[in-house]
Amino acid sequence: MAGLAALAAVLVAALSGCSGDGHGDGPGPTAGPRWQPRPGLAWQWQLDGRVDPSADVPVYDIDGFENSAADVARLHRDGRRVICYVNVGAWESFRPDRDAFPRAVLGGPNGWAGERWLDIRRISVLRPLMAKRFDMCRDKGFDAVEPDLVEGYGNETGFPLTARDQLRYNRMIARLAHERGLSVGLKNDLPQVPELVADFDFAVNEECAQYDECGRLTPFVAAGKAVFHVEYTEPAGEFCPESRRLRLSSMLKKPELGVWRRPC
Repeated sequence: MAGLAALAAVLVAALSGCSGDGHGDGPGPTAGPRWQPRPGLAWQWQLDGRVDPSADVPVYDIDGFENSAADVARLHRDGRRVICYVNVGAWESFRPDRDAFPRAVLGGPNGWAGERWLDIRRISVLRPLMAKRFDMCRDKGFDAVEPDLVEGYGNETGFPLTARDQLRYNRMIARLAHERGLSVGLKNDLPQVPELVADFDFAVNEECAQYDECGRLTPFVAAGKAVFHVEYTEPAGEFCPESRRLRLSSMLKKPELGVWRRPC
């Protein structure tokens, strides 16, 4: 009988890791493999204030600082997966950890109030700071991270950043997320998609249709990884047919990224 009991325990443990559709798109997080969002998943992207849970979609992308563990837990109870928005490429004067960043790593303004580019070459300085932010995402129960501004090398940052610097930094960011059991998305940075698709679990893109660049995201879809995409000015009727053909998770949003959305 003891042998049968042990066998039953093994079977229960095995089956407990096999629930769902195999894609990890149900409520989480779990102790198993990290979440891998598949192409075509609908989503909500709300970075303006505390989350409004009214959108009937399986994925929410919300600000990691402005939302609590209780907010994340509520979304999980509703069957949602939840992505933690964190800025990893710029210093923000309005964040609680602003004083932890040495002045030497702060560059020029990036066009958003209270933000300055970071010197991503200073990995020894930035890695522990970003690790604490990702710890916050993990501890609040998020399933994934959306690290923003990971293409400083293509902007006037005040530092002589190169594409190689960016690849090194972005891969470090992906490792930090994975070490914490979190999925991680590549935000924009289209020129480096071929080099980074294997390091990231999904992509987040703004305005690829406006610039006729959505085809550059096909490596993610081909790898079975979701592309969460928004447009701000293009009419939905113009970009949605192409988005559906490419299997992107697309919607029209207002630039302030509030509750309003118009999905394809």
